[in-house]
Amino acid sequence: MKIELTEDQLKMQAEFREFVDNDIIPFAAESDREERMHPKVLEKIIEKGYIGSMLPVEYGGMGMDMVTLGILNEEVGRGCSSARSLLTVHGMVALAILRWGTKEQKQYWLPKMAKGEIIGAFGLTEPNVGSDAKSVEASAVEEDDFYIINGHKKWTTMGQIADVFLIFARCNDKPTAFLVEKDRAGFSTTPMKGLMGARASMIAELHLDTCRIPKENLVGKVGAGLSHVALACLDYGRYTVAWGCVGLGQACLEASIKYSRKRKQFGTPLRENQLIQQLITKMLVNVKAARLLCYNAGYLKEIGDPDTIMETWVAKYFASKMVNEVASEAVQIHGGNGCHSDYPVERYYRDARINEIIEGTTQMHEVLIAMNAFRTI
Repeated sequence: MKIELTEDQLKMQAEFREFVDNDIIPFAAESDREERMHPKVLEKIIEKGYIGSMLPVEYGGMGMDMVTLGILNEEVGRGCSSARSLLTVHGMVALAILRWGTKEQKQYWLPKMAKGEIIGAFGLTEPNVGSDAKSVEASAVEEDDFYIINGHKKWTTMGQIADVFLIFARCNDKPTAFLVEKDRAGFSTTPMKGLMGARASMIAELHLDTCRIPKENLVGKVGAGLSHVALACLDYGRYTVAWGCVGLGQACLEASIKYSRKRKQFGTPLRENQLIQQLITKMLVNVKAARLLCYNAGYLKEIGDPDTIMETWVAKYFASKMVNEVASEAVQIHGGNGCHSDYPVERYYRDARINEIIEGTTQMHEVLIAMNAFRTI
């Protein structure tokens, strides 16, 4: 199989890189310090249409193929992990509506989401429920033409600024998906501060206290919330996170190369030290390997090959472990400077750690990958 980007993909890659260099990186450190996405970053992502990158043209989106979509997430991840997380969670909600929503839901929500008039967030995790998603405790009870939802969600990315939430709750004791608007009575959010990394992800806790939503806000069927809606969303989430890890790893590599060129110790630049060369080599090879796994997963998605689910697990598993190793090596190359916020690798190191937890922990991926191997080999 020949892996080669098309002329259009190369053009888009250059466009993404320029955008990130000019409109995301200059605000990344400030966003991290203030634990909020800089308004100009959100404005520019919407202005460029990237907020609707994953949606078809018929709904006002950019209709990107899966490889190009991956490249976008790599470049945005290179600039700011929190900005990349916006593309992930917004896309998860938009694609859930696209795949499982009614005609009316698609016509109402998707054009607004493609334009960035509405931001979506994904409400699955709870204080007592993380990896064991089938055990969600939030409940939904049918009453006349409504569902009454009660529950508490946690770690909801972009929960502080989202306009609509894809909420998972048990209905008739079956995990079910619902759309809940932020202005519904009984719905409220609490910002979460003090995160280790991805601090500008605008994470929030969600509170649903006798929150009444119309029946037409049901996504898919009762009982299909996890097996269909959530799993499809998480597959997209893992794919974009894997690409974001590649971008963050690339940022660590580039910062380390630049630093080792100008930094001198014992009268010579660090770049001439063989141990530094060894670290740079390992970083470069690992980033390239992760990128190739992502290309493979994206190609399989584009052609509709069911193996893409497994290959996305593999890509996310390897890329998230890779970026933690690469970020650690970047800090080591920077020495004491790498431990201070004057240098971006300090932020990269913290951001990297988040990726082995979100969209499925490393350990859950090991279970999934091993189980699949036992079934197929």
